[in-house]
Amino acid sequence: MSRIGKTPITLPQKVTTSVVSGIITVEGPRGKLSWELPKAITTRLEGTTLLIERANEERATRALHGLARALINNMVLGVHEGFRRDLEIQGVGFRSAVKGEHLDLSIGYSHPVLFKIPQNIKITVTDNTKISIEGIDKHLVGQVAADIRAYYPPEPYKGKGIRYAGEQVRRKEGKTVQ
Repeated sequence: MSRIGKTPITLPQKVTTSVVSGIITVEGPRGKLSWELPKAITTRLEGTTLLIERANEERATRALHGLARALINNMVLGVHEGFRRDLEIQGVGFRSAVKGEHLDLSIGYSHPVLFKIPQNIKITVTDNTKISIEGIDKHLVGQVAADIRAYYPPEPYKGKGIRYAGEQVRRKEGKTVQ
């Protein structure tokens, strides 16, 4: 049996779950998330513990068992605490600002880069170079962070670009004159 799949999910206070026609809905103080369960996966609620079960022992079902448990656990954590991803901008003259429903990035191009902020995502900018992305959907928060980073990934020679907070960029030596 899947070690991840068989681990029960403990529901915090103020977090409720319901399954209606194969769609699990998790509701908490920060919001509400839904996900369609795979056909062979079922859930059972015992008090404040949610158990994820599978119908058979097929290879695909075993793989989906752990996946379903991990995604549902991320939904529970998201509606209870939320998720956050931090980015840093490095480079002379590089800066960012939130303007309405867009993130304005000045990152060395001849034009400002405008990134449309998706619904259910909150972006804050501090010191013009630190971007914080918050939301209840772990996948969406990570995808937004990756999309913003993709505009100017850190380059190995000077280290300029947009990087995750704490990311180590491997630096290269420049050309040597002989």
